[in-house]
Amino acid sequence: MSDTRDATPDRSDWPVATPSTPEGLALTELILATFRVHGQLMDAAQRLAAAGGITAAWWQVLGGVLDGPLTVAGIARRMGMSRQGVQRVADLLVDRGLAEYRDNPDHRRSRLLACTEAGYHAVRLVSVAQHPWAAEIGDTVGADRLREATATLERLSAVLDG
Repeated sequence: MSDTRDATPDRSDWPVATPSTPEGLALTELILATFRVHGQLMDAAQRLAAAGGITAAWWQVLGGVLDGPLTVAGIARRMGMSRQGVQRVADLLVDRGLAEYRDNPDHRRSRLLACTEAGYHAVRLVSVAQHPWAAEIGDTVGADRLREATATLERLSAVLDG
């Protein structure tokens, strides 16, 4: 077994980074804060989803089809997940009767995932826990600041997509 320290180049061989700009530093700070908040929100989502007897991932996929059936790819785009991840969760939801596959009139091989009554019920149970939690945090942070943060993240997402 080789020692990985042998493969580490001498520091004099390290690439030189261009100096950071104030904007680049601000983006880096936002990225690090986003990582931290993402972890905190996923922990909270897991606790809230448990009120409906589901996981955060199941809640996320069900949330993608509450307004109507979608393909797995459509759910992945809507919810910011990988298509493979959505497929695994969708199959579990169908196995447990929380969702069902339906024929897709627009594409014979790409079925639609739809929420069942049991799925809607599970999400309703989560909502009973989530709404007061969101109201408390929203009151603490403030609606205007949250809207501004949302607009900033949407703008950043558009730039990253472009």
